[in-house]
Amino acid sequence: MKVLSAWPKLFHLSFTWLALMLVAEIVSFACAMTLLRLLLRTKHWFTVVAALLVGNAVTNVLPAGDVAGAGVQYQMLAMGGINADSAAGGLAAASIIGLAGLFLLPVCVLPAILGGLPVSPGLEHAAYLGIAGFVLIVAFGAVLLTTNGLLTWLARVTQRTLNSIPKRKTTTKDLPERLIAERNLVRTNLGRRWREAVLLIGGRIGFDYFALLCALRATGASPNAPLVLLAYAATAVIALVPLTPGGLGIVEASLSGLLVLAGVGSASAIIATLAYRLVTYWLPIVAGGGVYVAFRRRYGPVKFGAARPAS
Repeated sequence: MKVLSAWPKLFHLSFTWLALMLVAEIVSFACAMTLLRLLLRTKHWFTVVAALLVGNAVTNVLPAGDVAGAGVQYQMLAMGGINADSAAGGLAAASIIGLAGLFLLPVCVLPAILGGLPVSPGLEHAAYLGIAGFVLIVAFGAVLLTTNGLLTWLARVTQRTLNSIPKRKTTTKDLPERLIAERNLVRTNLGRRWREAVLLIGGRIGFDYFALLCALRATGASPNAPLVLLAYAATAVIALVPLTPGGLGIVEASLSGLLVLAGVGSASAIIATLAYRLVTYWLPIVAGGGVYVAFRRRYGPVKFGAARPAS
């Protein structure tokens, strides 16, 4: 409630810092789009941009939106002329790389913590949990990229689930073999362009974090960057739990509280959280709606099971 009641105070923030925050968030989205395009090995910019923005909007407005958003992205990529197997493999790889980059953030702050940086117990625990999460995600990704057993099992479960959907017009066949072949292509492609992928995921997360710093500076606060990074990382992990669409309400409460633990004044933390969520949550929803109109005019409405794979 405190965050929502702070809306009028946005008009008193520094316009320069708010403009920098908006630019940083646009660059962050551009990095995410370029990374997905790299993983999909496609030149279809419009399709990738539309799928990412519309999928993000669906994720942020529907209950259990992560599943629905991923499904919309897959359907739009296939409708836009991208091979269905390539779409599935690219989206999965983008998710794993994104999670690994997210959980890497506490590792970056670890030297400062060990060097004596004063950290509240809550943020310190979040840092250690993030480090543990990073190890698990990297191990999970390594298993998927280097072995066939886990990927085959996941593909079989997915195939059975898809084929059990009532009134489904098509039957999914040979999904394990197709995903393994696509995984090998993604692995080969990343092997050649891994530096570019690292820069893009770093840019996506880094500019998003910089947008939060800009929001804090717009309030007149002088944030401690490493502590704010821990608050940012912990909030991003909390947002992964699909309790509300896009973490609405939960992210606002968690981020403002964690920023206070990071040494930011309560008033500045609340106003900065509101400004940050305006450009990272609400504006992308509006953009996703506009892009969907353009996509629908070109390819038709998005319907589950109606996408046509590219030949």
